[in-house]
Amino acid sequence: MTSPLGMSLAQASAALARREISALELVDAAILRAGQINPALNAFVRIDAQAARSLASDSDHTRATGTARSALEGIPMAHKDMFHRAGIANSCGARVRQPLPQSTATVLRQLDAAGAVQFGVLHMAEFAFGPTGHNWSIGHCRNPWNPARITGGSSSGPAAAVAARACFAALGSDTGASIRLPASMNGITGLKTSYGRVSRAAAMPLSFSLDTVGPLARSAYDCAMVLQAIAGHDPRDPTTSRAAVPDYLRHIGDSVRGLRVGVPTRYFTQGVDAAIDLRMQASLDVLRGLGCVLVPVDPGDMAAANTAGILVTAAEAAAQHAAMLRSQGDLYARQVRIRVERGYAISAPQYLDALRYRGPALAAFTEAVFSRVDVLHAPVVPVPTPDILATDIQDGPALDPLLGDLTRFLRPINYLGLPALALPGGFLDDGMPVGFQLIGRPFREDQLLQLGHAYQSVTDWHHRAPPENFNP
Repeated sequence: MTSPLGMSLAQASAALARREISALELVDAAILRAGQINPALNAFVRIDAQAARSLASDSDHTRATGTARSALEGIPMAHKDMFHRAGIANSCGARVRQPLPQSTATVLRQLDAAGAVQFGVLHMAEFAFGPTGHNWSIGHCRNPWNPARITGGSSSGPAAAVAARACFAALGSDTGASIRLPASMNGITGLKTSYGRVSRAAAMPLSFSLDTVGPLARSAYDCAMVLQAIAGHDPRDPTTSRAAVPDYLRHIGDSVRGLRVGVPTRYFTQGVDAAIDLRMQASLDVLRGLGCVLVPVDPGDMAAANTAGILVTAAEAAAQHAAMLRSQGDLYARQVRIRVERGYAISAPQYLDALRYRGPALAAFTEAVFSRVDVLHAPVVPVPTPDILATDIQDGPALDPLLGDLTRFLRPINYLGLPALALPGGFLDDGMPVGFQLIGRPFREDQLLQLGHAYQSVTDWHHRAPPENFNP
């Protein structure tokens, strides 16, 4: 690809610093590329060309005066359509009419302050409540590796746009799968942050005790660059941690020799497609070759954590949508409305029991896993990427098994509040990418990024780009 969008975020940042390219040239290339891919992929909800070009010109002036604000200065980015800007309407992937935002999301303020240039907003599952990437209100997003396949959700647009080389990185959210699943299905890298690591102020909520915000990008290194700008305590979000934010890039290139990597002996092994398992074993071979020590571990009762996460999400989503469902329920897509309404069947004792179980579950997982290893390795999803048409299900007996298969290796990690990094791990015979996840201790994103970077230093899966013609 001759477009500068073929570079990684880190490469683009270095090119800007060397004055080999301007921010305006990068933004123009991103706007052009977004327009090229969108008819086939439906990844962008809106492109803000005029505002982005103005910001890029300002950024070029800033670099020319030697006052670049960060390594993100002048980098064009686009984000999931759930991060509010004051006075600008968001769809949140829905037809439901919503109040005009009165404030700007903290994560957008932080990226603005770092000099990044937002040039558009990206597709998402309606109200971030769907792991497939289907959206019956604004149209389905499509996978650039094969537009007949799903992107995964709910951060469908960010994954498709980053994979298709229409932007260097994007912000998404992960409540039960929504960064790692689309990252894996689109062959890119996605970081689900620890609960409380990144502010959610002025971002659309789904499940307030599970929602997390994080980056999707080409590599672990690129994710680290974005995380550096957005991590930390925010007075506007009292759930954010006051724990110190490390320099995520300082030790990212250090050796991982001797790092203990857990290999699950159950739960994460159940129902895994044989071809996917082969790619998982190959990724473990790479980690062993880097000097990591592979240790079999029994992660314990993850099924209970998965069930508790489903209960918490359903109850909190129902509470969040109660008023809009009463006034505009006819504007919700059928699947989304059905799933939200299920939350009303959950009793207060059931919800509270699910919340109370989190502490003991985290303690048990920590003892079973992190007393023996530093990081746990697991598949992202146990099945190959499905067809859009075959999974275009809004109701009926096939719905729950579909959603359950896609999220059962992911949702427990949200419930426990842990960080996890999804990395490309190869391709199946049908040409679709496969990913694995590294799961770490709370607030040890630095360790996950270090290991992910080491893996990507000796593999090239993250450099592979989808075909230009997007043919199914």
